[in-house]
Amino acid sequence: MTTQTTRWSQFGVLITVFFFWGFVAASNDILIPVFKKAFNLTQAQSQYVAVAFYVAYTVGSLIYVAISKVMGLDLLNRIGYKNGICLGLVISALGTLLFYPAANTGSFNLMLSGLFIVGLGFSLQQIAANPLAIVIGDPKTGAQRLTLAGGINNFGTTIGPLLVSVAIFGSVLSGGTEASIESVKTPYLVLGVAFILVAIFLKFSSVPNHIDLEKLSESEAQDSSKLIHRKSALGYPQLVLGMIAIFVYVGVEVSTISNLPAYLESPEGLGLETSQIAPFVSLYWASLMIGRWGGAAGAFNVGAGAKRWLTLLLPYVAFGVFLAVNAIMKHEVSQFFGYAAVIVLMILATLASKGNPARMLLYFAACGIAALLIGMFTTGWTSVVAFISVGLFCSTMWPCIFALAITGLGDKTNQGSSLLIMMIMGGGLVSLAQGLLADKVGVHFSFIVGVACFAYLAFYAIAATRTLRNQGIDLDKLAAGSGH
Repeated sequence: MTTQTTRWSQFGVLITVFFFWGFVAASNDILIPVFKKAFNLTQAQSQYVAVAFYVAYTVGSLIYVAISKVMGLDLLNRIGYKNGICLGLVISALGTLLFYPAANTGSFNLMLSGLFIVGLGFSLQQIAANPLAIVIGDPKTGAQRLTLAGGINNFGTTIGPLLVSVAIFGSVLSGGTEASIESVKTPYLVLGVAFILVAIFLKFSSVPNHIDLEKLSESEAQDSSKLIHRKSALGYPQLVLGMIAIFVYVGVEVSTISNLPAYLESPEGLGLETSQIAPFVSLYWASLMIGRWGGAAGAFNVGAGAKRWLTLLLPYVAFGVFLAVNAIMKHEVSQFFGYAAVIVLMILATLASKGNPARMLLYFAACGIAALLIGMFTTGWTSVVAFISVGLFCSTMWPCIFALAITGLGDKTNQGSSLLIMMIMGGGLVSLAQGLLADKVGVHFSFIVGVACFAYLAFYAIAATRTLRNQGIDLDKLAAGSGH
């Protein structure tokens, strides 16, 4: 079996869409307080911004499955992967156009409709781009390539809110704190133009439009005679269990950061004012970038020694990006220098996994449980750092789960991908569950919800390994083949 090298020129074009997903998703956090004040909303009503965006992923996936069913052929197999991403970008661009009449008429519902359509476009982009990132190159390093793409996504989450905030509020240095609905339309119209330009660029790029999924599953297996062939993606246990894993993973990632501000303001936390919270939220999102940059080292076609050095260095490059961005925004960054020591734990877990996505998922889930328990049973700075570090241990979970869930699916890969994207709704539902628990027991101990999520993810890491081995796929041998 020949080793296929990563086609970096194609991959470089593809990851631009990953950047936009992060840019917009994190920028929504800026819209929530703006809409809340402008439309005089309750806190629950202001959360409709997140609900509209995340539910769109589920609706988009259901539409994808329905269209494929009616056609009797997978939609992406019919129109092509590259064309699917381009179509998704055009749909998202149409969503941003709604911000113009919504701002002019002061319509909250029209704003939500715009965000919903942007999310619909993103769902189609995700269904196509995630498996494409895995197969642009050697399938053995697919999870690491998806991790690298995720690192670019989190670069978007790091700078998106800052740029959108400046566009809406004006220069930070000028002390702008007021925003009108009128000021929202310009950044989103600019974003719409960017979507169209990327779609045109992608259409004429060398990114492949079709991939041979049957050939992929055969290249993953050490014993292809054990591969199973089901009529539906739901016939593969690694996918069904993986759907629950995506649900709880997105759930713990989003619910932890959604409830962190309330803890930061509490007496057990740091007793901060709302205006002081931004850099802490920024560090949580940056932690995802830090972990993903480290986990992506395996995607590069270099020797084993060089990969180890990249695994050590890239997380601190990402940490430096966080410090630099927040220094530019005039936040006090010296208080975060000690976080460099926490990053060491994440690097050790990454190295110990040796490129095996199941082992990485298991180790990171165990670290996530430990972080949440330390946060719950301590107070002050220690607890805050522990809760923020959940971002580090969530960082590489998406690509690990995604790679495990679609391994061995063959021509059912697209269907499996759409089912996984559907489960992104966990971000809203798990956050709601933690919020309801926080109202009863207090925000400090509500993080037990995250512990339960991580416990399932540890189970999935073990169960997926066993399931794939029964199908002739040895994850250790697959990972070992990518190390040289």
